[in-house]
Order: sequence, then C-alpha cells, then structure tokens
Amino acid sequence: MDDGSESSFNEHTEIHLSLQELDPEPAGFYEYDEKSFLPDSPLLPLWSLPFGLSNGNGAGRGSIYYLTKLQKYSSYAFTIFASLHVTNTSFIPLLTQSIDESESYLLLTRPFYQSFPAELLFIGLPIAVHVTAGIVLRLYKRNINLLRYGAFCLPISTRLEKRLKVWPHMSWTSLAGYLMIPLVGSHILINRILPWLYEGGSSGIGLGYVAHSFAKHPLLASINYSLMIGLVTSHISWGFCRWKNLIISGDSQKARRRWWTINSVSAALALGWIIGGIGVVGRGGRANGWVGNEYDNILRHLWL
Repeated sequence: MDDGSESSFNEHTEIHLSLQELDPEPAGFYEYDEKSFLPDSPLLPLWSLPFGLSNGNGAGRGSIYYLTKLQKYSSYAFTIFASLHVTNTSFIPLLTQSIDESESYLLLTRPFYQSFPAELLFIGLPIAVHVTAGIVLRLYKRNINLLRYGAFCLPISTRLEKRLKVWPHMSWTSLAGYLMIPLVGSHILINRILPWLYEGGSSGIGLGYVAHSFAKHPLLASINYSLMIGLVTSHISWGFCRWKNLIISGDSQKARRRWWTINSVSAALALGWIIGGIGVVGRGGRANGWVGNEYDNILRHLWL
C-alpha cells in the first residue's frame, strides 16, 4: 500500500471513529408526527423490520405507519367495551344510588360484551394488539436511532456510560398506558380470571362482588381503583385527542387552553367514575350467606 492510500485509509478510519463518538440525538425525533416523521431508513436490515413490513424503499408504507394504525384502531374497538362497562358499573349506580337496581342493567347488557366472540374481539384482542404495537413501535424507533446515528456498533456499556439518548421520548399518554397495564391486569384477574378458575365462570360476578371486595380489602381496593381510573381516563382522553389531531404543541395561549380543556374533561370523567364506582358500589358492604361465602372463596386465592 502506498503512502497516499495509507493516509486515505487512516483519515477514513479517524472520521469513522469520531462519528461513532457523537451523541445520537436526531433533530425533531421526539416531536413525533405521523405525517412529518422521517421515513423508514433504507439502512435498516430486514431483521429490524417488525412483522416483515416494508422499510420504505418500495412503494409500500413503512412499519411506523402500520404499527400506528394498529394502535389507533385497536383503541377504538376497546373504547366500545369501556363505554358500556363504565356506564354499567359507575354511571348507572351513580344515578340509581342502589347496587340492586344497577345489577339489572348490568345483567341486561353484560352478555353483549362478555360472550364469545364479543369479549375476544372487543377486549382481549384489542388490548393485546394495542400494547404489543406500542412496545414494538418504541423498539423500532430505537433501532432507527441506533443505525442512523452510529450508535449501533457501540457496546451497551459505552452507551450507558455516555448516556446516549437512543430511546424515543416517552409522552405522558404512553407513560400512563404502561403504568395502567398492571392495574388493569389485576382488575381482570380479580373479576374474570379467578371466578373462571375457581367457580367455572363469572355469571355470578356483579356489583355485589365488587362491593364485597371493597369491604374485605378497603384500602387496597380504593388505591387500586383510584389509580386505575385516573390513568385510564387520562390515557384515553389524550390518546383520542392525538388520533383526532386535537393536541396543539407549543406554549401559545391556544395550546395552554387546549391542555386545560383535555385535562378538565379527563378529570370530570375520572371524578364521575370514582363517585359511582367507589362512592356507591365500593360502599355497598359485604354480601351475606352462601353468596358471601362464594365471594370469600374466590378472593382467598389472592393471598391477601
């Protein structure tokens, strides 16, 4: 190798190494907008593309587009169930001020969303798709950052040492969604899975069972439900506004007014849900006789 070639090689190596040391902070990445987001990188290998979707090189849409649509429409499907469920378990008890009267409305409408295949289509599948798409979307954006900005070949220890910002920004909507997963999961466990495992079904599970649960574990149930309600209403309110492009970025007066409006609607929904769900149903007291014994037998498996 002559001196000119060796000099060129060394210069190329130095430039390559220096580029690797830069902190990868892509401009505009954290203000993600489906329309303005940088298209999928042609440098992404096939293994980094979720579900084998197009990486934007051809005429097809990119992975971010499809994952975002999955999140969007799965949330619409679940909202149908959530609206019926919250109405039956909170708003109707709030109006009637009676668990016994509210039970009839619950029993009347519950078969529409707790029977096969409605429960799978409106509850199980949408939740699984929504959460999975959100996680894969974050991983995919992280891979784009790593590959585009030279951090993919760096050891993980070096990334941690230099505090490289390769993960996309976590918005409050996303954070609320992740925080509510264990809370919603515990709600499903107590009201659907345990009765199905130890009673063969949940046909006998209604508002009286919820009231019995509150009477048996008042502090734990109140904290769990309050946190779940607050996170769910905030996540749904901000998520719906995002899908409808109602969120205004910036610090203008209009943006602040929109922020207050969305949070006010979210707080009003949460307050009505809490008053009806905890204030009325949660104060219904223990069930007596064999019904109460059946409820105790189910709740005993929580090891609380």
